[in-house]
Amino acid sequence: MIATRHRPFRDLLRHGGVALLAALLAGPGLGIAHAEPATMAPSVPDIDAPELAAIGPAAAGMRTQIIAVHDVIDPLASLAAGHAVLATRVLHLRIWYPAKPTPGTAPVTYTASLTGEKGTADAAFTVPGIALANAAPAGEHYPVVVLSHGYNNDPVMLSWLGENLATKGYVVVAPEHRDPPIWDRTKTPAALLARPLDITATISAVRGGMLGTLVDADRLGLIGYSMGGYGVLAVAGARLDPHSPAVAALPADLVAAYAGSGAKAGSLVDAGVRAVVAISPAGGAPWSVFGADGAGLAGVHAPLLVIAGSADRTVGFEKGPVALFEGAVHSDRHMLVLVAAGHDIGTNPPPVEMHARLWDFDWFSDPVWRKDRINAIATHFITAFLDTRLKGDVARAAYLDVPAEASDHAEWKGDAPGYAAMSQGGANPTWKGFWRGHQDGLILWHKPAQP
Repeated sequence: MIATRHRPFRDLLRHGGVALLAALLAGPGLGIAHAEPATMAPSVPDIDAPELAAIGPAAAGMRTQIIAVHDVIDPLASLAAGHAVLATRVLHLRIWYPAKPTPGTAPVTYTASLTGEKGTADAAFTVPGIALANAAPAGEHYPVVVLSHGYNNDPVMLSWLGENLATKGYVVVAPEHRDPPIWDRTKTPAALLARPLDITATISAVRGGMLGTLVDADRLGLIGYSMGGYGVLAVAGARLDPHSPAVAALPADLVAAYAGSGAKAGSLVDAGVRAVVAISPAGGAPWSVFGADGAGLAGVHAPLLVIAGSADRTVGFEKGPVALFEGAVHSDRHMLVLVAAGHDIGTNPPPVEMHARLWDFDWFSDPVWRKDRINAIATHFITAFLDTRLKGDVARAAYLDVPAEASDHAEWKGDAPGYAAMSQGGANPTWKGFWRGHQDGLILWHKPAQP
């Protein structure tokens, strides 16, 4: 049975979860993060990955596109000017989609760079992929997912998810938000408008026929990491609180227009969103952008999956992602917790070039968990969630119907030949789709939507 109430996190550690940290630090599947550079495409899971992390039946295609949105609020220029400034917003989109195999064609290698620590040079890096550039699509009318990256990040950093979902019959459209340097905190409030505006502009382009018959725009999902997690919640209906210290840092005319019941607040929302995934979402305390009591989150009605690490030092945990999960009272929602994981759970494993400086390494790495393991677990649950909500595959709901909130101490039930056995759910206490002995360190909460 799916649990409908979650116990406090500390209580789970005391009751039935006392071995969680020990398992993370000592267990063979969840050990200290490897320091070896990544050599495989991040979208291809390792051998210990849960079932639904596997690559799908299609090849992955990848192409880029540029769109321009005219006479739209420029949040960064408005912040500098102290009042609303209109401009043309140019968005670079990276698009992953189901493709036909193209024999003899080499897969893409992605290139990007990230802001260096203040006073140091930016760090360029490459990521191996499985996608085929500009390959012919495998079909038509696929569900579409808009994927929003973290602050000062790049869509390339989420190729682990974009490519993987493309092989499973999704078109993934990832705008490049082009944030200011992360160490310039004076400019951060501009993202509170820039993120939802970029996401809704991307959705409008998709609805306007940018991808033609490749997509079924009525089957629309959103996925966001960190600041992108904030952005997808805002587009799904969460309203900004004008009394939030972060919102109040915006020019007064923008606060009046876009926060609370402002005349333009609804323009940040797309009512057609059918599924939302927020990974390490920003927006909780101390920013409390949706209100100190989370009242603004009541506007989210689409089904929601939150994924977070319990040791997140960037957006917090209890007052961050947990509070956002709790506040979305009108959404049927799940929250997956990776115990002792930090904030950087939404990116690829560290590329080869990011191993020289700790600042660069920490854009990608987790201090405790193997990064490929994090990505595989997240892909498994995201696949189950999207297949249920966007494809109507009701059988996938069984992967979210876990027998206990805490995954630790699940004894294998029944006989299975050989070392490797995967749970098929049912009466087996091991979560469906996980290998025997490979599920510790997880918590999954569920709360149904309130009327």
